[in-house]
Amino acid sequence: MSTEQALDVRAFNRFYTRRIGMLAPTLSGSEFTLPEARVLWELAHHAPVSAAALSKTLQLDAGYLSRLLRGLKGRGLLAEQAHPSDGRQRLLKLSTAGKRAFAPLDRGSQAETEALLAPLSTPQRQALVGAMSRIQSVLEPDAAAPVELRPPQPGDLGWIIQRHGAVYAAEYGLDARFEALVARICADFVDHLKPEREACWIAARGAERLGSVMLVQARDEASGRLRPGTAQLRLLLLEAHARGLGVGKRLVRQCSDFARAASYKRVVLWTQQGLTAARAIYAAEGYRLMDSENMRSFGQQVVSERWELTL
Repeated sequence: MSTEQALDVRAFNRFYTRRIGMLAPTLSGSEFTLPEARVLWELAHHAPVSAAALSKTLQLDAGYLSRLLRGLKGRGLLAEQAHPSDGRQRLLKLSTAGKRAFAPLDRGSQAETEALLAPLSTPQRQALVGAMSRIQSVLEPDAAAPVELRPPQPGDLGWIIQRHGAVYAAEYGLDARFEALVARICADFVDHLKPEREACWIAARGAERLGSVMLVQARDEASGRLRPGTAQLRLLLLEAHARGLGVGKRLVRQCSDFARAASYKRVVLWTQQGLTAARAIYAAEGYRLMDSENMRSFGQQVVSERWELTL
């Protein structure tokens, strides 16, 4: 870790706390401070809960939390009930008055957030929410939203092209011709798509894209004719921060399952010897290396490989 990186994080924290109004004396024009509002939110969504559990969840000093709770109780906003298995403990929840007080607070916070997003374009909102999701997944991986494999949405194929171009240039030195090839593959996918035989999946966590893969009907390279009973896996990609989460294995397995359901007899793919992580995923799925060739490709001297999975 560098001093400059720590300074960058601190600068972002100052910007963001100012931007969302955390320095204001109360939240959303209400009578509640930010810590009080946060306690009310937890009790509105996760009650009944003990004070000890609340302190751990919010990472608040027990003495400070005790004072917050005492103030909220004094305003009639909290209620207590006995712990079902430990009579020495009391569990906290919102009282009827607390629920009434929390409702406009929640609506106000929602309205402020929507107002923050309103001036942004759809791509800007997606980028913002995706970046927030990435921050959470990096700092608290266990608390991050689950990764789903979904069909492509508008803009996803453009993302596949852009990320392939950027990632393979940065990590393997491939030139712009590789990005052009990916663009042609995506265009062909749209132009010739047969949904019962071909598919594309985007690995996403909320609004953040983490990876991609395609399964298409394989064609003879020389004639362009379809190869009967043969599918081709293409455009497997994982963002660097998503590697090691098992997402690549899920994407490859999704292709295998789809190919079996579509009655393909085999799946083929082309890769390069230097893509060691991808090759490990293919081998674990049951693919076998069929042949390899030294060649110059996209500005680099590489060993091109053909792998095949028998279904």
